[in-house]
Parts: sequence; C-alpha cells; structure tokens
Amino acid sequence: MNIKSVRGVHDILPAEAPLWQRLESAARRVFGAYGYREIRLPLFERTELFARGIGEVTDIVQKEMYTFADRTGESLTLRPEATASVLRAYIEHGLHVQPKPVKLYTMGPMFRYERPQAGRYRQFHQLDVEAIGEDHPAVDAEVIGMLVRFFAELGLADRLALHINSLGDGVCRPAYRERLVEYLRQHAARLCAECRDRTERNPLRVLDCKKPECRPVLDQAPSLLDFLCDPCADNFTRVRAYLDAMGIRYVVDRRLVRGFDYYVRTAFELLTTELGAQNAVAGGGRYDGLVALLGGPPDAATGFAIGMERVVLLLGGTTTPCPPAAFLIPLGDQALTRLLAVAQEVRERGVPIELGYGTRKLRAELERAHRLGVDHVVIVGETELGREEAIIREMKSGSQRTVRLASLGDELAALPERASSTGATALRSEGAAACEVGSAAVTSPEHP
Repeated sequence: MNIKSVRGVHDILPAEAPLWQRLESAARRVFGAYGYREIRLPLFERTELFARGIGEVTDIVQKEMYTFADRTGESLTLRPEATASVLRAYIEHGLHVQPKPVKLYTMGPMFRYERPQAGRYRQFHQLDVEAIGEDHPAVDAEVIGMLVRFFAELGLADRLALHINSLGDGVCRPAYRERLVEYLRQHAARLCAECRDRTERNPLRVLDCKKPECRPVLDQAPSLLDFLCDPCADNFTRVRAYLDAMGIRYVVDRRLVRGFDYYVRTAFELLTTELGAQNAVAGGGRYDGLVALLGGPPDAATGFAIGMERVVLLLGGTTTPCPPAAFLIPLGDQALTRLLAVAQEVRERGVPIELGYGTRKLRAELERAHRLGVDHVVIVGETELGREEAIIREMKSGSQRTVRLASLGDELAALPERASSTGATALRSEGAAACEVGSAAVTSPEHP
C-alpha cells in the first residue's frame, strides 16, 4: 500500500517553491527596512502557553489544537499561532530590557485541526510580526503601513482591501459584551447552532460568522464603536489620522473582530474577493495585556499574521525551472574526471551547470539536454581529450565550435551574459530557480 500525506497537509513541490521563496524574500526586505529582526521558535510548546494566551473558551483551544503528552506526561501542543511563542521567548530571554519597541518577526508552519479546504489546511504557514513595548497609536499605523508595503512589494496591494475596527478594552468592552449577548439571545432562533453556542462562550466571535442565514441578524447587531470609552475612541481616531497621513486607504468595519481573546483596541484585516470564503489574507491588532498575562512585564504590543498559502494562491501559477547554462556530456570516465573539475569551477562562479556521468550514449544525453531546456551542451570524448579540446554545441541550430579545455570554464561562465543580451534573464537574486523573459515571469497557466 502506498503511504500518502495526512489529510489537511500538503507538499510544496519544486515548481511552487520559488513563489514561497519570493514572498519570504519580500518579507525579509520589507520587515528589515522597518527595523524588524527574525526570531526562530520551536514547533511545539507547553499547552498552558496557548490555553492562557489564546483563551480557554476560543474554538482554537477547545477544538483545534494538536495536543499530546510526552513520555514524562507533560502536555505539549503543536503551535496553532506564533504570537504566544514570540512573547514567551521575549519574556524568557529578557528581551524586554532592550530599547522599545522590540521588533520581531518569524515565519513557519502552524497546526490546527480544521476542515481542510482551499487556502485552509491543518498544517499551514504564517509570517508573523510583533512590535512589543510601545502603546502609542502610531505604532499600530506603522505596522499596518508595513503590512500594506509588503503586499505592494509583491504586486498584490491593489487586489486587497484594508478593514479596521476598534475592539475597545477592559473598561468599555464588558458593557458592549453584555448588550451583544442580550441582542443575540433575543434573535437566537434565527442563528445557526454554532452562533448560539458562541453566544454563551465567546459572543464577539459570533460577529465573524459567514453563514448567509446569520448575516441579517448580525448586520443589525449593536456596534462596539458606539460603546468605546473616551481613551479608546481617541486612540482609534489617532490611528485613522496616522493612516490618512500615510495615504493608506481603509474601510472602518464595525463588524470586524479577531479570533483570539487577547486583542484590544485596534484590529485590522486585509481581505480579498478572489479566494471565496477564505477572504482574509492577513490580520492582526493590539494586545496590550498579553505579555503580563504570560508572566512578563506590563508591556503593550501589536502585530499581525499573514497566511502564506493564501498569498501563494494570489500570486498564482507555477514557475518554469530555469535551465542550466550548459549541460556537460563526458563520453567515458576519463572525460568525466576532467569535466567534474570544470563544473566545480564554473559553479563556484555562480553559473548553474548540469553534468552527465559518462555512462549514457551521446544520443541519450542529447535527449536529456533537450528535456532540461538547455541551450548549450559540451561534449568531451577520447578524441577531444587527446587534443585538449571540447565541443560546444548550440542545441537549437545544431551549430558547434571547438574550444580549448583550458579555457572551457571562462567560455561557460560567459554563457549567461550572452543569454541576457538576448532578453532572457535568470532570477537568482532571491535564490529562486525561476526564469523570466523580458519583464514577465514564465508560469504555467494553472495553479496546482
């Protein structure tokens, strides 16, 4: 029986990997320009970290976490999100003594037991950004500006809409929560079973329901913006003023909530109309009490997470592998020994070279070169070795020329320069084996 991957996880195949490398490189460039530094974190933590940080009554903690006991009986959980882990490291390693805000980002896989669908997996990947130790509303605006800049770097900003809201704080939200629960109970018969359950456990999450039968009720629900205390209202006004000053367009979305209990005041999402129900590509907000809740100092914080799978879906397509500059064909072991040294030299100069191993016949190797899409092959057999020569054949025309073996490395290193002069440019600056012709990336028409 063939063993297949687990439901809800997926392989990132070579044709798709350059798209991931592209967004990872864009993240490092943009986040680095704003002073953020990368932190790398464990894939699993003590279960208590997420139960306390995310909230005991959230769907994630109650239904979606991958929790297990290790051999000592300690309860551990595969991380369902990154913020709690970042703050645990911030507290544990004393990063709170550094100049504020402490700016960190991380990327990698997260794990939730959800119903798999396009853009939603049980193992998924996030880019996560946190600014810790500063409560000024300008930090919220700057973080949002950085998020928008990241998508502009990828050419996606015009396909996304920024929605913002204020969730209030511990002073004003309890009164809103009481009023919302009263309203939802009055209209419980018109709500789905999940919304009725959430009304008693986590009523703000009811506002996030996407089911058509619930929307008429939720659209008429009381708005948290009408319950904001003066400090929260002033904070939200200032965040919007800073966004206006930066020229960032947004929609004030009175129904926008976040899935975790720790959010206060500013909340935001970037939404798309292109991915169906999975319309949130990124989201975040302020969570000023979470550091203290996890045992640290009373430091404010704000941040966001980006769903990497959804960004890849928006980027679309698969990349065409960039062919090697040349394919070296040795005819026999002596030729192989000589060409191994040449290939090593040219690769050290940053030029990709494919090498045969001297066991196939010339016709088979030429067919392989054709399938690789190589423009030039180098042929060296006993005759060429005796003359200290190599044959360079141009695959399309079939024309060939003879060069000295001693200068073969220089000849091969010059091939990419000749190719670029004809309009074909290899995209190697981001570590991606993708090719570009002119200014348009070569992609297949369908996303896998």
